[in-house]
Amino acid sequence: MRRALAALCAVAAVTGVVATGCGTGTDDPAAARQDRPRPLTWQQELRIEDAQQRLTARCMERHGFSYAEDRTLTLRESMPVRYVQDDVAWAEAYGYGGRIEARQERRRLHHPVAVYRQGLSPARRAAFDEALDGGDRFQVLSAKLPGSGREVRKRLGGCTAEAEKALYGDPGTWFRVSKTATGLNALYADDLLRDRRLTGAVAAWSRCMEKAGLSYPDPQAARDAVRENTARLGPAGAGRAFATEKATAVADARCARATSLRSVAAARETSYVDRLPGRYGEALDTCRRLQRQAYDRAVRIVPQRA
Repeated sequence: MRRALAALCAVAAVTGVVATGCGTGTDDPAAARQDRPRPLTWQQELRIEDAQQRLTARCMERHGFSYAEDRTLTLRESMPVRYVQDDVAWAEAYGYGGRIEARQERRRLHHPVAVYRQGLSPARRAAFDEALDGGDRFQVLSAKLPGSGREVRKRLGGCTAEAEKALYGDPGTWFRVSKTATGLNALYADDLLRDRRLTGAVAAWSRCMEKAGLSYPDPQAARDAVRENTARLGPAGAGRAFATEKATAVADARCARATSLRSVAAARETSYVDRLPGRYGEALDTCRRLQRQAYDRAVRIVPQRA
C-alpha cells in the first residue's frame, strides 16, 4: 500500500476521486469541510485541459503554426483509474484501462504536434519553439513542496503562458498553490497508511477478492500482477491478457463496492487533511478557487467531450 501511495499524485492519493489538482480525496459533501471550496471532478479538470489546448492552438495559429489538439479519448475512456476503482461497468468494458494506456503511449510516440514540428525547416522549427514556450523570453516560476521544503521550478512563456494566464490568472500563484496542494500527501501519508479504519477496509477488500479466487493484499498489488501478466504474454497473448485484466478489474471494483473501500478511504483522508496547519488549508482553498475559475472559463471555450 505504501508503494501505491507513493506512485499516486495529488491529495487524492488513496481514493483518487479527482484526477489531479486540488482535491482532498472525497467528492462527498458530508465528508468535506462545509466552508471549504469543493474540489473539481475529473470531468471538469479534463475540460480545463481541453480548454488549455484550444487556447494554445489558437495562439499558435496567430503565429502561423498548426497545433493539433488531443481529444482522441472519449469522456468515458478518459476516466482516471486510481487506487480505489469501484465502477463495475467501466471495468467490464476497459479492465484497468491497459489498452487505453497502450493506445495513448503509441500516440505519444508519434504525436501530431511533434511530427509537424519535425517537418519544419530549422528556422521555422526555432520560431515554432519560441511561439510555443517563449524561447529565451520566459518566466521562471518556483514553489516549495510541503514537508521537504524542496523547491521546484517551471519555465513558462509563449502560447503556453498565454493559455495558462487566460484560465488561471496569475501563473505564479497557480503554480505555488497547485504544487502545495498536490504535495500535501507527504505530510500525512504515514499516518494514513497506519489508520485502522483504512487498513481494516483494505483487509476486507482482500478477503472479498479471495472469495472470488484472487489473492491480493491491496488493489495496487492486483494491478501490478495484471501488468506483469500482460507483459509476460506479449502481443501474441494480448487477448488472453485483456480477458484476465477485465476479470481482475471487475472483481476489484465489486469488492471495493462491497466493502465501501472508497467511502472509508475518502473519509479517512479528509480527516487528515483537515488537521493540517492553517497555511496549507489556505493554499488548498486558493488552489480550488483558481481551478473553479479556470473551469468557469473553460466551459465558454470548449464543449465537454462526448
